[in-house]
Amino acid sequence: MTSGERDDGFTVARWIDRLGGHMARHRPLWIRLGNLETRLVGGIIGEMEIDRPIYIAGLARSGTTILLETLARHPAVATHRYRDFPPVFTPYLWNRWLDFMPRRDETPHERTHADGIAVTSESPEAFEEVLWAAFLPHLHDPAASAVLDRNAHHPGFEAFYRAHILKLLAVRKRSRYTAKGNYNVTRLGYLHRLFPDARFLIPVRDPVWHIASLMKQQALFTRGQGRHPEAVRHLRRVSHFEFGLDRRPINTGNAEAVREITRLWDAGEEVAGWARYWALVHDHIADRLRDDAALREASLVVHYENLCREPRRVLGDVLAHAGLDTPSGFLEAEARRIHAPGYYRPQFTPEELAVVRHETGAAAARLGYDEDGRSPAGASGAMA
Repeated sequence: MTSGERDDGFTVARWIDRLGGHMARHRPLWIRLGNLETRLVGGIIGEMEIDRPIYIAGLARSGTTILLETLARHPAVATHRYRDFPPVFTPYLWNRWLDFMPRRDETPHERTHADGIAVTSESPEAFEEVLWAAFLPHLHDPAASAVLDRNAHHPGFEAFYRAHILKLLAVRKRSRYTAKGNYNVTRLGYLHRLFPDARFLIPVRDPVWHIASLMKQQALFTRGQGRHPEAVRHLRRVSHFEFGLDRRPINTGNAEAVREITRLWDAGEEVAGWARYWALVHDHIADRLRDDAALREASLVVHYENLCREPRRVLGDVLAHAGLDTPSGFLEAEARRIHAPGYYRPQFTPEELAVVRHETGAAAARLGYDEDGRSPAGASGAMA
């Protein structure tokens, strides 16, 4: 694919740019509109309950999108979709309005990441982060801890969030809410307090391949956003700061480590910076699973390599852990969609490879990897 073709993936429709900008500038207004919508549909959602929400939480490029797309095709599952943005705050009325609009045939197109995943407006996407940012804007400030544990209390957000999930379930006519949220790695305890029956899927990936993929995306997004500044605005509005010109590390509570990662990135030391970041995030995950028995029981660690190598078995484990039934032919059809990436390979020098292994080795071992980055064949579960 040429660079010109890839640039097209960073364009943002004018109406999305304008309405998204209005939402970003007037978040309190949109929160009020969301609460008004809740009152208007109270008779519809009043008797509904949130049953075992499913959270996919892991660092970007670890297999989160594969899991989201797979679960989104399950007949019981409701997710956010591309068409839900910009007006994420009012999911019921917006989707009802769209349902009355004439439908146009859509040709799936490869998403911006250039990773072979083709999407339409009906494809699942991670948009609930817009809600978190509206109520808790500090969560994306690298200088502030983003950790929300079982002791966190934010009543306004919690009421809005519960109602939002119910409205999405109602308008989708589904029973199980599922969300992909990379930033939820620092909120596992909080989410489990809010929803004690929640199920967590935590994808992890061999750090060498994972960091190579992260670096590929960073270079791609930096080039694309340099030519399309509206793409920078768009990612800020959807609160996605994983890649590009406004890349921000998640602060897992270790401010000094975050400052060092930022310094490495600013100095152009991408390999060392990503390796430190990988270790920081995955040590945080392993700590949470080690220290919280209830969370550990509710969590399934999904090794990306096993998912690609044995997709039918691993997806069976995922469905069983999530408490989802297995429709006839579902596992077979979904397994055929999954394969290891063939469009790139890590190209580290021996010195860079040594840096990755040195920085990430201990954290990787806590999540089941050996010193060569191999995942435990046949193993799944919570590790620490």
